[in-house]
Amino acid sequence: MSEPLISARGISRSFQAGDETITVLRDVDIDIYPGEMVAIIGASGSGKSTLMNILGCLDRASSGTYSFNGKDVSDLDPDELAQLRREHFGFIFQRYQLLPDLDAVGNVEVPAIYAGATRSARREHAKHLLTQLGLDTRFDHRPSELSGGQQQRVSVARALMNGGEVILADEPTGALDSKSGEDLITLLRELNAKGHTIVMVTHDPNVAEHAHRIVEISDGRIISDTRKEDGEPSQASIERPMKQSGGLGASFRRLTEAFNISLKAMLAHRTRSFLTMLGIIIGIASVVLVVALGNGSQEKVLENISSLGTNTITVRAGSGFGSRDQGRIETLVPSDADALALLALSDSVSPAVSSSATVRYRNTEASATINGVSGDYFQVHAYETVSGSVFGEEDIKGYTQVAVIDEDTQDTFFEDGEDPLGQVLFLGHVPVRVIGVVRSTGASFGPSSLNVWVPYTTAMARVSGQDNLDSIGVRVTDDYDMDQAEAEITALLISRHGTEDFFLSNSDTIRETITSTTQTLTYLVAMIAVISLVVGGIGVMNIMLVSVTERTKEIGVRIAIGARRSDIVSQFLIEAVMVCLVGGVLGILGALTGGYLIEEFASSVRLSFSTTAIVVAFLSSTLIGITFGFLPARNAARLDPVVALSRE
Repeated sequence: MSEPLISARGISRSFQAGDETITVLRDVDIDIYPGEMVAIIGASGSGKSTLMNILGCLDRASSGTYSFNGKDVSDLDPDELAQLRREHFGFIFQRYQLLPDLDAVGNVEVPAIYAGATRSARREHAKHLLTQLGLDTRFDHRPSELSGGQQQRVSVARALMNGGEVILADEPTGALDSKSGEDLITLLRELNAKGHTIVMVTHDPNVAEHAHRIVEISDGRIISDTRKEDGEPSQASIERPMKQSGGLGASFRRLTEAFNISLKAMLAHRTRSFLTMLGIIIGIASVVLVVALGNGSQEKVLENISSLGTNTITVRAGSGFGSRDQGRIETLVPSDADALALLALSDSVSPAVSSSATVRYRNTEASATINGVSGDYFQVHAYETVSGSVFGEEDIKGYTQVAVIDEDTQDTFFEDGEDPLGQVLFLGHVPVRVIGVVRSTGASFGPSSLNVWVPYTTAMARVSGQDNLDSIGVRVTDDYDMDQAEAEITALLISRHGTEDFFLSNSDTIRETITSTTQTLTYLVAMIAVISLVVGGIGVMNIMLVSVTERTKEIGVRIAIGARRSDIVSQFLIEAVMVCLVGGVLGILGALTGGYLIEEFASSVRLSFSTTAIVVAFLSSTLIGITFGFLPARNAARLDPVVALSRE
């Protein structure tokens, strides 16, 4: 007789159960030769299934040696064991262990996927095997649509997909009716006659009688090993139609199939997949919207500031905005404005005082801001004349009781298209005649209100009664250096006042302050959105861990039929990344849709979507999938196949 294909010496297997050690196999010696049909029999708990798991490289012995085709199996790493199972073994499980999301052809071709076979070759061979087994009308049927006998035949076809040199059948007839059981045994005998080595585990003596050799186990020991007189091993050579393929092409095909498997798993559990994505969708949408809102607000403010021009300097009393001395210092006077107007840097200068009063026209009253200014004020602060005209130098010198109003004031007091020009308004008890209507083309800071402008001399003498100015606006001539202009204004006023009891501000300063503040707020809210992304990622990890637990048996089946650890890692990692990528796309679409609706119904809000933010958000969703999907994927790949297969 030839050299044994399988040789086991002194095989023992023990399990730890709490503080107790349970020994299932004890010093088992067995040789199995090519072409044999061996039945391993024994009562439940005798250790026969454990022996088969060790022979099929689904489990490792606690002690002893096991060689396959002269090679010591104990020296092999997990991927080498996977290769051994993939290239030499075919498993027929008692409960069939078919993958529920795949049809008959899909289940049969799985071993060839891990062998790197092309899609067309493996599908053609899978259909050929199913046809030989009488299932040519059941190609597209899923396991739930097949009878027990048909499922077992699909399991046999899967075992033969890569050649099935050694077919290990665990209680192959245990879940079948008598007729289906007889058909399966006949099929196994035919396969043995073609050169396949068959190892059956059964507790049924009638099934064992069909084997050439019967090995009986009791309490973990072989108590008999009987060969029939006519039980010579088959000398036929088995066919190996599916060639093992390596290289980049095979790796790419396996990766493609891992993608397809992941997609099918997502589609099979749509609700769970969507709920898993929800945290990612909210996080990505929040990041994109917050950045868009921040950019839009910043652009809008900067446009308003730019419309003022970058060459406007405002002088105010005090040491700064909001300082305690700002309201008490009264050193700015009209002569300061006259002195500033004489500087070469000055294009126009406007003194300003401000107060509030009740404005009355006929039976209409409203509170308004009374601004005492010069005629240059409207040029300095970028107002355009809608109708009439603004007051001039003669009005300033003559304390003329004339007024310029804005469009809001016009709409408040002059309804039904009444022309305001020439009409008299009462500012408290002071009558003024309207000579013009203006519209702001620049920024408007602070709360909006009705505005009435009168000559500053009139405002100081007749409205507020004050002698000092609130501010002086200086429009610097074009191409004049702003830093130099500020230095000259500061020097002039210090020489006049004897101290620096004033401060300067310009649109560049406002621009920088608002830009900095907007960016800070955008970063702050974006960080909150990033936290929601992390929370979403943790949710993905938790759901994937649950998915690994739910699909433990599937993982065990895939490992048993030749999947490498990298194949299992790829499958679950791709699934996590796909969940996050789809969530990222939906989040971006949600942000764009939300932005459209916001701009549609809130015209005062501007959103400016950033391509960079969208790309970064999309890449973030990928990174989250990889980061939070790795642990579940690694856990899945490290599952012990024999434990995974026994998990209910």
